[in-house]
Amino acid sequence: MTTYPESQYAIQIVGADDFIVNTEKPVDAVGPHQMMLKVEACGICFSDTKLLHAFDTHPRKAEVISGIDPQALKEIPGYKPSSLPTVPGHEPVGRIVEVGDQVTHFKVGDRVLVQADWKHLRTAKSNGAFGYNFEGALQEYVVLDERCVVSPSGEEFLIHVSEGPSAAAVGLIEPWATVEGSYAWRERNHVADDGRLLVVGQGDISGLVAEHVPAEIVSVSEAEALGLADQTFDDIVYFGANADVIEALSLLLGTRAVMCVVLRGTQIDRKVSLDIGRVHYDFIRFCGTTGDDPRNGYAWIPATGELREGDRVAIIGAAGPMGQMHTMRAVTSGVSGISVAGTDVSDERLEGLRAVVGPVAASRGVPLEVINTGVTPLQAGYTHLSCMVPVPALVSQAVDLAAQGAIINAFAGIPAGTFGDFDLQGIIERHIFMLGTSGSDVSDMRTVLRKIEDGIIDTTISLYAVTGMAGFSDAIHAVMNRTSGGKIMVFPSLHDLGLTPLSELADTLPQVAALLKDGLWTKEAEEALLATASSEAVESSL
Repeated sequence: MTTYPESQYAIQIVGADDFIVNTEKPVDAVGPHQMMLKVEACGICFSDTKLLHAFDTHPRKAEVISGIDPQALKEIPGYKPSSLPTVPGHEPVGRIVEVGDQVTHFKVGDRVLVQADWKHLRTAKSNGAFGYNFEGALQEYVVLDERCVVSPSGEEFLIHVSEGPSAAAVGLIEPWATVEGSYAWRERNHVADDGRLLVVGQGDISGLVAEHVPAEIVSVSEAEALGLADQTFDDIVYFGANADVIEALSLLLGTRAVMCVVLRGTQIDRKVSLDIGRVHYDFIRFCGTTGDDPRNGYAWIPATGELREGDRVAIIGAAGPMGQMHTMRAVTSGVSGISVAGTDVSDERLEGLRAVVGPVAASRGVPLEVINTGVTPLQAGYTHLSCMVPVPALVSQAVDLAAQGAIINAFAGIPAGTFGDFDLQGIIERHIFMLGTSGSDVSDMRTVLRKIEDGIIDTTISLYAVTGMAGFSDAIHAVMNRTSGGKIMVFPSLHDLGLTPLSELADTLPQVAALLKDGLWTKEAEEALLATASSEAVESSL
């Protein structure tokens, strides 16, 4: 039988904006359907700060209401919904060190990456998630239940990885996968089959519902639509141009819903206030046509948000950790004829972007501009824009910069309920598609893992600092205040290591710094770092 220490170090969120470093958290026992994961490393994500701020009001901290037997939930020690303290951390890699006798998909010794978004486990407004309503990996050991990490359809949310990559490289797959997922998400360019369709105003929808048939069609006047505030729809078709009505109707969109505005030659006379946070988190979409047929509005919705041949790409906020990932993905995409502009308002951060991505762009023959938009504003004409900054006004500005047929990726995690003023008339006239996605799928993570194994990308280009548990407070505040120069990786077994940027390793841990390669993290450097866990090196470096 595998033995563990009686207690461990763990980060616990105990309330809104309230966390502790628990040095004596019990190590849970492994049940028949469960596995013990010994955490190698776990990244800190900006989403962790959202959980910290919202705590029990976060949609992924809610109780699971379907997808698993309620009795099974009672058997899972790490199930911590609602106001129960929870352990964050959803970007880990670890090793399975014990399995229950009913576990069939995994075995002791497996090295795995956790896909944290368990979408088959539904909450009222979201889904079960590792590091939210199920305890995450900012602890030394965590128990996983096979009934959570294998869906009823057989999809596995633990991804086997080889011994080759460092823990940091693997742990960074999850944020890279969210980037990948934002391009790979399949969009819908027709009304939802078996969904609810709301038609407001007078117009012909016969062609729209000929091939894709809703389960219910509700037809109302503008005045009647204002009385539907307690309902939601999968599709809304509005024949008209009244901005007030558009704003009211947008509040009736359900998750993954589409609103099509059929202008019939009329004009929306002002910018429209839209919930940009829901574009990101609830996948709502807007389209339309200047003509009479709503099919023409749906028709220009692209299949995905992927880069296209000849795209002029602008990445707003490119010098931050997620922006670097988007920029690197663009220059290594292999899409012909693209050019890339990466923006920020800090020359220092932009130089870091240039140093990391510039040589790769040059080797691939992809033109790369690095632009300080505080000095040199962008000019209109971009055909693919991604916004890393959670400011609605910047997403709205991206619409103004967009060319005909442009795609705008509202990637930054702007909270749902955050509104911005958008030129919907221009969006419809120029066929500008605004998308947003949250999280990633297993397929996205496997895509990034393949790119690592094939040498296409090195995920550690986005690694800014390493830390043990002692540095978590400094690390989470650096993420919260956006003062970090990239991603931060936590090694839970290192209790006393403070937050240490890679640029400072030469002064604090020279034996680790000597093993970096061109300033980037390596497995050898990681092994040297972990060797300090039982030595005086960590303490002397503080």
